[in-house]
Amino acid sequence: MTTETDLIRNIALVGHQGNGKTTLAEAMLFRAGVVTRPGRVESGNTVLDTQPEEHDRTQSLTLGLASFSWGDYRINLLDPPGYADFVGDATTALRVADVAVFVIDGVSGLQVNDELLWQVAGERSIPRILFVNKMDKERASFDVVLAGIRDHFGSGVEPVDLPVGEASAFTGVADLLTEHVILYDSGSANTSDELPADIADREHEQHEHLVEDVVEIEDDLLSKYLDGEDISVAELEHALRAGFAAGSLWPVLCGSAVDAIAVDRLLDFVCRIAPAPSEVPGIEVRGDGVAEVRGDGVAEVRCDPSGDPLAYVFKTQTDEYVGQVALVKILSGTVHADDVLVNQRTGAKERLHNLLRVLGSKHTAIDTAEAGDIVGAIKLTDVSTGDTLAPIGSSLTVPPIVHRRPVYGIAVAAESAGDEDKLATALAELVSDDPTLEVTRDSETHQTVVRGAGDVHVQVALTRLKRRYGITLQTEPVKIAYRETLLGTVETEGRHKKQSGGHGQFGVATVRFEPLPRDEGYEFVDETRGGVIPKSLIPAVGKGIAESMGRGGRHGFPLVDLRATVLDGKHHSVDSDDFSFRMAGALALRAAIDKVGTLVLEPVDHVEVTVPSALQGDVMADLGRRRGQIEGTEPAGDGEVTVIASVPTSEVTDYPVALRSMTHGRGRLALSFKCYQERPEPR
Repeated sequence: MTTETDLIRNIALVGHQGNGKTTLAEAMLFRAGVVTRPGRVESGNTVLDTQPEEHDRTQSLTLGLASFSWGDYRINLLDPPGYADFVGDATTALRVADVAVFVIDGVSGLQVNDELLWQVAGERSIPRILFVNKMDKERASFDVVLAGIRDHFGSGVEPVDLPVGEASAFTGVADLLTEHVILYDSGSANTSDELPADIADREHEQHEHLVEDVVEIEDDLLSKYLDGEDISVAELEHALRAGFAAGSLWPVLCGSAVDAIAVDRLLDFVCRIAPAPSEVPGIEVRGDGVAEVRGDGVAEVRCDPSGDPLAYVFKTQTDEYVGQVALVKILSGTVHADDVLVNQRTGAKERLHNLLRVLGSKHTAIDTAEAGDIVGAIKLTDVSTGDTLAPIGSSLTVPPIVHRRPVYGIAVAAESAGDEDKLATALAELVSDDPTLEVTRDSETHQTVVRGAGDVHVQVALTRLKRRYGITLQTEPVKIAYRETLLGTVETEGRHKKQSGGHGQFGVATVRFEPLPRDEGYEFVDETRGGVIPKSLIPAVGKGIAESMGRGGRHGFPLVDLRATVLDGKHHSVDSDDFSFRMAGALALRAAIDKVGTLVLEPVDHVEVTVPSALQGDVMADLGRRRGQIEGTEPAGDGEVTVIASVPTSEVTDYPVALRSMTHGRGRLALSFKCYQERPEPR
């Protein structure tokens, strides 16, 4: 029995920025009769680019979802941005999709993000189709692009289409499986078994190559072929589907999104060849008492509409009319409107008041959603991207996507004091919607820092924040949290004496100060004898020193890595109190700073840069110019190498942008704090 799950196709359109993914989505919606006229990215009227920031920049900046019918099938189309700063959304789309359609530029060929996202899809073992777009453009060449794809991705790349004409003469495609031609005239498609004379010989040759490659997938079919028997189209398609699902074969189609040529062919092909959600491996979950446990509480939940309900919130978005919309994939079971599930992160019950069919910014209420479907949900109490919704009493949790740590930061502050609390709430909501952002408060520099994958990512986030919440922001570069330590060991006296009538203030402390090794912190020792300072007041000396360390040394940076040993002192039976000895400790430290001076320490980051091997020398030379210490290299696979170095933090604040420029987007960067070290004196 065919269920709704069997007829669902979850498709992610991925690829480099500008390859035409959103335009292809518009063409699909047009062919499906969802829209009467395809929108244009440049005009800001597409279904999936709904944010004002996308209209201003004429590019996709957030993950879009369009759910529509194609014949008997339900298509859930995911359209993530192609720009490198927003790779988190592309990774998310590949997490919930069951097939990836790589949209390749028919003029430029394979580009950086095509290659990077191919790796991501490969890590998830998601079946992949390549659609060579823009075949109607001047200088488009299917053969050149196909050769480039094969060079990068290997022999599993298998064309199943040939273009009929190219550039302005592009009118359709020849189907290498059926040996039929599909020609387009004024938007309508006509299928014929008569191939144009100028491609007939080539088509027959490519058909034979396709048959030879496909029959190798199934032994019975190969034997039949070697015996000289005819292979039917149905048999070829069955074997093609098996190789596609196994990840040994990647079909290549072609067309034009702008003119909607061969877009219907692509949709038909996906529906016939791509696996249904029930045919892909189960989703990994963690929890107690799960079935099919692989170890360490890890198991797979199969996509079964009759199973227990389980849903994964892969994206939350804020809609100006309905508030937060949670985009949810139903992993198991059948979910009904008003069902109650538990948010495994918070432990709170969430009633699914409204289930929605999502088409960009338009929503249509539905009553149920079966396993494998992707829907929207609104009016949830406290849900964030990455949350798992499970039945009451269940411990199942879907591990969230682990994104790369953000590497580019900008400090922000509200221009008016009245917006400070509002800003904190707004930033928290931004991170809830986009977990690839990070917001931190630096206690040393007193800055609130927003970090993202790059400068565009952060600027878009701040623009969105201003628009949504009406907060006027001030921005500045991230300050470097320098520190100081004493240059040597010294013994000083701190004397605080004040008499202004009545009880006075009196405290004297003799303290030896010694610098400690890096990252040893602050150590306070009492070596007084004979009660020169009452035991109850000794801690006040240490507290005063600690407070003075926080106020900074000669250069104004906090003092660290210091041992203070109180040796001697004096007190007065009436005038000595806690405050007096806090002041004595602070004055002793100031005297020590004046005597021996301080050394400025700078933070150092552990840096890992992954680039193609050919760029290794350029990266190492650039890190050297940034006062970096190269610690080694490691092979990263696929012709890449990871350069490992220690680099002062002040030298890498702009490095994400510089690396992208230097490597033409092929470099990947990971930064983490390592230690503090002596900062060299400026020349």
